[in-house]
Amino acid sequence: MPRRRPFIATTLLLPVLLAACGTEAPTAPAPPSAEALSVVVARPGADRAELARAVDALFTAEGIGETRALLVLHDGEVVAQRYAAGFGPDSRFQGWSMSKTVTALLIGLLVSDGRLALDGPAPVPLWQRAGDPRGEITVRHLLQMRSGLKHQEMADPVYESAEVRMMFGDGRDDMAAWAEAQVLEHAPGTTFTYSTPTSVILSDIAARVLAPDGSPAERQAAVSSYLQTRLAVPLGLRRLTAEHDRQGTMVGGAMVWATAADWARLGELLRREGVAATGTQVLPRGWVELMRDPSPASPDYGGALWLNRPSGGERQVLFPQAGPADLFALVGHLGQYVLVAPGQELTVVRLGKTDQADRPALVRALADLVTVYR
Repeated sequence: MPRRRPFIATTLLLPVLLAACGTEAPTAPAPPSAEALSVVVARPGADRAELARAVDALFTAEGIGETRALLVLHDGEVVAQRYAAGFGPDSRFQGWSMSKTVTALLIGLLVSDGRLALDGPAPVPLWQRAGDPRGEITVRHLLQMRSGLKHQEMADPVYESAEVRMMFGDGRDDMAAWAEAQVLEHAPGTTFTYSTPTSVILSDIAARVLAPDGSPAERQAAVSSYLQTRLAVPLGLRRLTAEHDRQGTMVGGAMVWATAADWARLGELLRREGVAATGTQVLPRGWVELMRDPSPASPDYGGALWLNRPSGGERQVLFPQAGPADLFALVGHLGQYVLVAPGQELTVVRLGKTDQADRPALVRALADLVTVYR
């Protein structure tokens, strides 16, 4: 009878040999906990377990900071919602630089009303003096962060940074005057310089249009009323509010507050090309397309929106290697995000506190969530 022991021995050792060769099949991910599943609806439009793990990771993973609120909307419906302890649906969150997008929506409404020209000289009186090269700056330049003004964001040391000086230093009492007084560093339209003061200039322009020669109180009231009637009420933004400086200028680069659901409704408005969920055309036709068009000076930035494209340099704000090409985002200091992927019918809101060193890990976690919707 043939000897069979060597064959049997080899068969028994096969798993060990495969493991040693690195060919062991990958381990399936652990099923999400009941708690993780509980914040995801039964049919979220993607793999429910995978979505639950991605949501849970944003609250539990090490090295990505603190997530305080997360909303995922698919095809206009909330499919996942979770809040950290101490926060909830009525909590109002500071948008930081997501406020810039709200300011851009305000400008779009004024342009559609015929009260502001997109490509004419920006109506800043200081710049209209004979021979002042800043007179060539347009509203479009300001929206696309290519005014050419010397606004150095995130400078070192921090107290020399333009946004810090304007909001907390020598510009705090009249932020627009400080921002508008800065000299040109580049020819208008040629160079991308991300700048919080630029959005404050746009806020000042809006106040000048809505309350010509108005007092600080009148300027603040006019802009607040316009935002409420033209944006907040049609969209049902229950707690949208903005801070103003002593001159009644909205701090449109950093100080707009809203609930997580309000931020999600703004994202949905952009996903739906300016149309509210009710079917009302809130933004002028074509305005969202303008906001999503890459700036001539920066391929990953449009009109107050970040685009999921390579920057062409060292900066990388989103995740072009992982996410859909049509994705765009509102992005704010300390890890505030509204991510919109029209092709996936997806809007994701993440609000919290993440230091700069941990932002790359947070972005990877957000990319993991977005790519659940393949």
